[in-house]
Amino acid sequence: MLDIKRSTIDRMRRVTLDMSFGARELLRRYRHGTLRPSEVIDAVLERINSGHIAHRAVWISRVPESELRTRADQLAQLGPRPELALYGVPFAVKDNIDIAGLPTTAGCPAFAYDPDRHAGSVRRLLDAGAILVGKTNLDQFATGLTGTRSPYGACESVFGGDLVSGGSSSGSAVAVAAGLVSFSLGTDTAGSGRVPAALNGIVGLKPTRGLIGTSGVVPACRSLDCVSTFTGDLADAATVLDVLAGPDPDDPWSRTAPPNSALNRLTAPHGLRLALATEGELDFEGDLRMADAYRRAEVRATEQAEEIHRTPLGPLLEAGDLLYGGPWVAERLTGLADFLAAHSDDVLPVTRAVIQRGADYDAVSAFRGQHRLQELRAWCAGLWDRADALLLPTLPTTFTRAQIAEEPVSRNLVLGRYTQFANLLDLAAVAIPAGWTADGRPVGISLLGPAFTEARLLRIAHQLRTSP
Repeated sequence: MLDIKRSTIDRMRRVTLDMSFGARELLRRYRHGTLRPSEVIDAVLERINSGHIAHRAVWISRVPESELRTRADQLAQLGPRPELALYGVPFAVKDNIDIAGLPTTAGCPAFAYDPDRHAGSVRRLLDAGAILVGKTNLDQFATGLTGTRSPYGACESVFGGDLVSGGSSSGSAVAVAAGLVSFSLGTDTAGSGRVPAALNGIVGLKPTRGLIGTSGVVPACRSLDCVSTFTGDLADAATVLDVLAGPDPDDPWSRTAPPNSALNRLTAPHGLRLALATEGELDFEGDLRMADAYRRAEVRATEQAEEIHRTPLGPLLEAGDLLYGGPWVAERLTGLADFLAAHSDDVLPVTRAVIQRGADYDAVSAFRGQHRLQELRAWCAGLWDRADALLLPTLPTTFTRAQIAEEPVSRNLVLGRYTQFANLLDLAAVAIPAGWTADGRPVGISLLGPAFTEARLLRIAHQLRTSP
């Protein structure tokens, strides 16, 4: 069992507190004239260039320092203003999202291309005054949840001890957790925006499919892909989402949230109705310390709820199994079949094996899977008649990079047990830190709700985070 020394945890907490790179804090200081964008960029570059071990393998490419300073100077001339909601806030982008002027690799050098325009999500951030620092490492083709499936190196969690960073958005999560940027973009098809958040002690928001446009994103499983965010706290997650959410005319999967949706109001007369897993149904892979830590978090959450409803997890887990054990793996192959045929040896063996399994499914199995998924969605819809949100562990357990190397496929599936059903069932989710195991490993919990309930989930998460 991994044992992270308490001194390491305390050091990382101090580093995080000293960074003061939260978006809201920067914006406050800009408004009061006590900070300039150029000073923030100086601090960002100093930290990146420090060579700290926690920063290894984070970046695939970076904006040249001269361009960062020019951007900071241009913003200084404009000054803070209401339409620049992210004025001077530094951010990073997962390298399966297009940035004009930087190559998109998707974690595969042979796949790299030079986009001629920014992804729609990135354009929104830049128009809001944010400062792009660079592109981050990922599990190749966003296929994996470990952060180890990359020819650019395997990110370690900021907590050390050889703990995996989680993937596929590994570099994006570590960049925020290590204090290199205020927020970052990832993608989340099976849990890639929540698993790394749990393993690095930050907030991972997976919005409703289509709420943030995916134009300029290399598809993993196109009908399920989401652009996700990593932040240091929940308020910053809401601030960034406010900028990102909205129609994307270049994304045929784009959807708009209903105006003033009642979905974002709690429906119990006096407060929260919380769904929890049926007693004894959660599987922590024999990790008793993680199980104990989650139970403590669950008890704290129940103290904040007006009503508690226990629910079986079987239908959720069955839906999740369709992603890699059903016809949706064929959708991953759809976007990469030609590349794999021409560049098979340029793809990591574990990534290639996962994607090529898509050839095992035919149209009949695809329709059979769709029909079963619709039945599971109908079951899930009934859950929201009784509850405002579902609370689950983000992770059943943790692994070291060495342990993942021993069993790269089966242990990857373990990490996604409580995340990979969300997009198939059209759910929104937010992952938040929930303390530590007795041996010093990070613990994460997730709140899930129906589509377009991001505001509700963030509010509930804040309630749980601030409770005694």
